[in-house]
Amino acid sequence: MTDHVLIQIVSKARHAREGGFNVLSTGEKLAAALVLNRADWLASMNYTLAEAIERVGPGWLARIPEAARILESE
Repeated sequence: MTDHVLIQIVSKARHAREGGFNVLSTGEKLAAALVLNRADWLASMNYTLAEAIERVGPGWLARIPEAARILESE
């Protein structure tokens, strides 16, 4: 079974890393910042880590570690 949510998170984080951060939705930006460990991006959006975690929700949050591992290996 394909994990479409994980694929979406990886795609959005990859896009943000390559300079497309500003075209993402707020939730996508927050997820990308968490995946890429970019506290500066969270701060620029006036979100704390706790607020970002709450905003992305449990479904996406559960996939953040795997997305981070995928992007680290690239």
